Order: sequence, then C-alpha cells, then structure tokens
Amino acid sequence: MNKPVRRIAIFCGLLVLALMVRDNWLQFVQADELKTSKWNHRVDIARYSQPRGNIIVDGQAITGSQETGGIDYKYKRTYNNGPMWAPVTGYSSQVFGSNQIEKLEDKVLTGDDDRLFFNRTIDMITGKGKKGGDVITTLNGKAQEAAFKGLGDKKGAVAALDPRTGKILALASTPSYDPSSIAGALDSKAWTTLNNDKAQPMLNRALKQTYPPGSTFKVVTAAAALENGLYKDVDSKTDSPVPWVLPDTRIELKNEGSIQCKDVSLREALRISCNSVFGKVSADLGNKKMTEQANKFGFNKPVDTPVRAVPSVYPKDNRPQNAMAGIGQASNRATPLQMAMIAAAVANNGKLMEPYMVDKLRAPNLNVIETHQPKQLEQPISAETAQKLQSIMETVVEQGTGTSAQIKGVKVGGKTGTAQHGVDNSGNPYAWFISYAKSGDGSPVAVAVVIEGSDTDRDDIAGGRLAAPIAKSVMEAVLKTEK
Repeated sequence: MNKPVRRIAIFCGLLVLALMVRDNWLQFVQADELKTSKWNHRVDIARYSQPRGNIIVDGQAITGSQETGGIDYKYKRTYNNGPMWAPVTGYSSQVFGSNQIEKLEDKVLTGDDDRLFFNRTIDMITGKGKKGGDVITTLNGKAQEAAFKGLGDKKGAVAALDPRTGKILALASTPSYDPSSIAGALDSKAWTTLNNDKAQPMLNRALKQTYPPGSTFKVVTAAAALENGLYKDVDSKTDSPVPWVLPDTRIELKNEGSIQCKDVSLREALRISCNSVFGKVSADLGNKKMTEQANKFGFNKPVDTPVRAVPSVYPKDNRPQNAMAGIGQASNRATPLQMAMIAAAVANNGKLMEPYMVDKLRAPNLNVIETHQPKQLEQPISAETAQKLQSIMETVVEQGTGTSAQIKGVKVGGKTGTAQHGVDNSGNPYAWFISYAKSGDGSPVAVAVVIEGSDTDRDDIAGGRLAAPIAKSVMEAVLKTEK
C-alpha cells in the first residue's frame, strides 16, 4: 500500500473510531441528560401518551386525565376543585412543565419510577399500556375546604398540621388558580394572564411567602424567656417599665391603645399582647439567644414537605432591631407553615415533628411502594416550658384577644397578631392567628392563618377579628374527622 492510500485509510479509521466513541458517549454517558432535556420533545410526548397516576386525598383522586384528541399529546391533566388544591398539587402542563407534587413525584405518576419496573414488565407482557402510580397525601379534605372557604376573596394563606406526626392537614392560598387552565398545549394565553396578574394567584403563600409575624412571634419570645431562665413563673411580675425605650435609642416602644403593661406577668402580657414586655425580653436575652431559640423552631433553614418552603428569617441584628424582631417586626419574616410549626411544637409538649404531605406512594396494582415515617425534627423547648406556654396561650383564647377561636367543650390555645408593613407602616396590617386544639389523644391540629389583604377598614384589621374565625373552622373540621 502506497503512502497516500495508507494515510487515507488511517484517516478513515480515525473517523470511524471517533464516530464510535461519540456514539457510545451519547448512548451511555449522556443518555440520562438527553432523556430529561427540555429540548427532547419525545419525553413530553411519552409523558402524555397515557393517563398520569393520581394525587389522592381522603381516598379520593383530586386529579385526573382527559383525552385531548391531539396527535402528539394524547392526554392532558385535569384537576378537581383546582383552585382549592393548587397549593398542594401544583400544575402539570404539556407546555410549561410542572411544579410542586406534580414535579417532585413525576416518575411515580408517569410510571417511570424504578420501583414500578415489575408493573411495567407485566403490562408489556400482557399488552397493556403503561400506567402511573398514585401519590397519597396527608391532607384532610374538610380542613382544606374550611381553610379555602374561610379565606374567600381575601389575600392570604392557611397551614394546618397534626402536631403528633407532622402531617400537613391543610395548605390553602388565595387568590388561587385552576391548574387545569394551563394543562393543555393551547393554553399559552391563560399562562400569560396568570403570570401577569398583580395579585400573583400562582404564588403559594403558605410555603413560598414570608411575612412579619407580628405578635404571634411573642410565643417564641416567651419560650426564649423560660428556656433561658429569664423568667421561671408565667404568673410572676416581670421587670417591665412603661414607657420602655428601645436600646441605644430615644424611641419608646408603644403598646396598643390603653392596655396596662407595666410589670405584668408573661400570662397577662400574652393575653393583652404587650409590646413593651416582649420587646424588653428580647433585648434582655440578646440577639444570639433569640436567634438560637428561633432556629430551634425552624427559622433560617428551608423545610421540605416535600415541596420546599422558603426559609423563615430571624435576623442577626443590632440591639434595637432585635427588640423589634422579638415582637415579630423589623426584619423578622415567617411563612404560615413556620408559624403553624411553632403552635404545633407547643401543643406537642415541646416536640417539633417534621412537616410532610406525602403519606404513601402506590403502584398501579395498589401495592404501596413507599410509606413516610413521622420524624422528630427538633426539641425546641422542654415539656415543662411547653406546658407553661399552653397555659398562657389558652388564656389568650379564654379571656384575651383570641376569644373568637373558642370551641365549645374543647381546649384551644392561640395567639393573635397584627403585623405592620409598608413604608412608615403605610400599608394595611397583616392579620395573623396561630392556634391548636386539644382532644383526648393530645392535640390533633395546629393552625396558622395570615390575611395579607382584605377590603376591611384598616382600624378593624386584627388577627382576632379576621384570622381567628378561619383557624376555628379548620380546627373544628379536623376535630370532627377525628371522632
């Protein structure tokens, strides 16, 4: 073989070798990346070639699948009571992807999960189409309905937990949207309308929005006072002068109206919601101890439910701002889920359970492939401290600012909050209420409600008036289903 032919042969051999290397690289190294690429249209075609599995509440599907009559996408997702359940399910769209449970449990719902291999094999042998599995949630349908209807046309959110296990019982957010309206390939206009809506109906306010918690945070400040030995008896007088001036300033921390807060006990301070008492407690303990206590309740870290909640924030700050953070103002920010976790930990004698809303994953043949086991997340306070906090929170409901949350024959503990916001507090305040209800078997429900906006006159906005009745209806719904 002469030299030119040999060179051509070597060159062609190198080209074949390069082609083989590239082919194997694509098939084995980049296979998963290409399979899940958003540019791979075949993935979406396969996803919507058969009905998805369902998301289940109280044994009933709150999702479904509908034939489209299209060529590429045979089925599209449907939702029952979509606006009510959107904060739980999220959406599954042929064009815009998915989020929340629809995204996190997509492999189970499409039948692609490795644990469904046996089912896929049997279906292939018998000639049946591939089927998706089901996601069984912890949600309580009656509690969710009470939360959603209670919010009505107000802008706000509700989170309810079972303190004993961490199960999420309700997760409502308003205004909301119907995920069915953006599920199809021709729903681009609806998607644009929703995303341009200033009211942000697609925002999950229960998990993804933080607010100044206002006076509901005084429960954490009281916990810090008891845990750090600043005060031991909730009925003894505190060293709390009126007026009380913020540290390093000449600014007086005022109380609402004409309430009498001088040297009152922690019980009385929580009952009538004294700013001066809890601001001074936070200042006396200092930012480090207050941050440590808040962190034990779950602040400053994300919470996976499995949908990730944004972190609530108790800030590192100077002395006057720390005092304000101690009454739920300044840079103190919390999600409704976080505030429900605080109420739940108090109700559960100091044990904070990990919040979760997926109870089981189920194969198409109804075999359970995964069950979530309740797990303790933290012990933010001792049982002794928890029982003291229960006592004073129950006083708030029995004869304080939270009387509208009373349930006949049931012990209810709670705390109201009215959080200021806006430049120079120009915006309408946020109305808060956190609570729990006791039954014969501990506390089956803890609730947090926030009303971000309503058509109520500014002077009438208060947690006891707006948020507490919603919390009451959610607690009643859970108690009825417990019987």
